[in-house]
Amino acid sequence: MQIQAGQIAVITGAASGIGRALAHQLAAQGVHLSLCDLDPAGLARTRELCLAQAPAGTRVGIHRVDVAIEDEMLDFRDAVARVHGTDRIALLFNNAGIGGGGSFVDGDRGEWERTFGVCWQGVYLGCRAFLPMLIASPEAFIVNISSVNGFWASLGPGVAHTAYSAAKFAVKGFTEALITDLRLHAPHVRCAVVMPGHIGTGIAINTSRLLAGADALALPPEAVAQARARMIKAGAPVAQLPDDAIRQLIHQRGIEFRDKAPTSAEQAAAIILEGVRAGRWRILVGEDAERLDRMVRTDPEQAYEPAFAEAWRSAATTPGPTAGDPR
Repeated sequence: MQIQAGQIAVITGAASGIGRALAHQLAAQGVHLSLCDLDPAGLARTRELCLAQAPAGTRVGIHRVDVAIEDEMLDFRDAVARVHGTDRIALLFNNAGIGGGGSFVDGDRGEWERTFGVCWQGVYLGCRAFLPMLIASPEAFIVNISSVNGFWASLGPGVAHTAYSAAKFAVKGFTEALITDLRLHAPHVRCAVVMPGHIGTGIAINTSRLLAGADALALPPEAVAQARARMIKAGAPVAQLPDDAIRQLIHQRGIEFRDKAPTSAEQAAAIILEGVRAGRWRILVGEDAERLDRMVRTDPEQAYEPAFAEAWRSAATTPGPTAGDPR
């Protein structure tokens, strides 16, 4: 699909990370934008960055929206129509996501359902809300952001990871099923599922804010206790650490996840947009994602055994093919 000036793109989760990077790169091409998130300050910064790069006349609308609530998504759709004075959009990026909800067995049900709601329901409701506007366009593309955890439901043998993985598997399956559905009923609309590996985003930091209502350094005692228990189960020697040390550790892990990733958010956005232009329905982002995909497909029965995770960690330190190599 061609991406060109004058088109309209909708991006959820655009206050930071991949969403912000997509907005920035699209605005530079003169694509009009409607962006949503739960972080007004982050959205305002994204808009500022976009307008600094965009050609004159490029519109960038920002909206505070909870993607897991249908009424808010429908209001967002109506706002997009008002801001741009149209009944059609060309691009939809269902990108919003958070972590959390690790254990289904002994975790907090509210956290589990909130994580699943944002990561899956946000994609579903995004497609429901904006499909008529996509169909009204001469050509359109839906991009649903899944994860490597959409084909490998694990962070390793010592960490439960159920809500996020279940949601990302749902996003992957739904998008793959849409391929045929769209060909049959709206062949001018295409879709892609994106499966990033470790990307330099603030998802860990943002998850703490959304689920616990505070930054890591200000987590309430009950949230610290839950985090400590998860770390102990994963084998971390933190039982005797004071609460403030746990807060600092969570904060530092979030920063390191963002700043030490092998693929930046800008690089990830460029790979995604390249995939859209090429009309690909399956977009792996990062060499780590491609490597893990090969490993899981080669020996799926062993994917959840400790030896598999050990092999994955070992492979991550060994040079391999680049993300652009054909498969």
